[in-house]
Amino acid sequence: MPNRPETANAQDTRFLYELNAAFDRAAHDDDIRVIILAVNGKHFSSGHDLSEKDWHAARHDYPTIGSMCGFMCAGADAQMAREEEIYLGFSERWRNIPQPTIAAVQGKCIAGGLVLVWPCDLIIATADARFTDPTVSFGVGGVEFFNHLREVGVRKAKEILVTSDALSAQNARALGMVNQTVPRAQLGEAPLVMARKIAPKSRFAHKLAKKAIQGAQDARGPDVATQNAFHLHQLAHAHWLKLIRFSDGSDRSAGGDSHSIEDQT
Repeated sequence: MPNRPETANAQDTRFLYELNAAFDRAAHDDDIRVIILAVNGKHFSSGHDLSEKDWHAARHDYPTIGSMCGFMCAGADAQMAREEEIYLGFSERWRNIPQPTIAAVQGKCIAGGLVLVWPCDLIIATADARFTDPTVSFGVGGVEFFNHLREVGVRKAKEILVTSDALSAQNARALGMVNQTVPRAQLGEAPLVMARKIAPKSRFAHKLAKKAIQGAQDARGPDVATQNAFHLHQLAHAHWLKLIRFSDGSDRSAGGDSHSIEDQT
């Protein structure tokens, strides 16, 4: 499993491919009844790691999971293909894992951190946890796995996007995004307590229940909405690449999702 507490678990290419491989191993193991996603460190995740300089080379250390291609192409093609696989694509894969999944969240969960927790079936958070999508402040309309409406509703989704304000664990629980809030000292045990309730039941029944619930969600058309939001996200990247030009003549996107975690509320 990836583990980068020194960066507040910022997600570089290796982090995401290794996490996906761990999820795959668990999904294919019939003896595993529940999957818990937990991290070390003060914060759950600071989002995508924009300090990664050569993601083209890093990407080639791992096999392509989906049908996306064009990782070495020019223009917007390469970035869109990469994000379609490791951000949107991985999140959709994790959402459809047959076993129940539990995310254990402490501290700050910023932007790309939401892309890790939202695919999970259950979320247990510490009382001091904070969830933030500040991407509008960086010129982008939301993270790649655009699940905001389904998690917190239309009005609150608009509020947290346009203000970039953090959502407390207590508010997230009241809105139905978080299942439980616990003191930080109990975060290690709380997901295990939940898992012990789940594990004795039929694995197949869990799979069917999960499919039934997600089928009802998907009948409302979220896949179309998510794909639309993802393509708007890519448009924002292209927009800023055209507008932001450094003195050396190189382009750089202002629409990234990662930043100094201590600067976020």
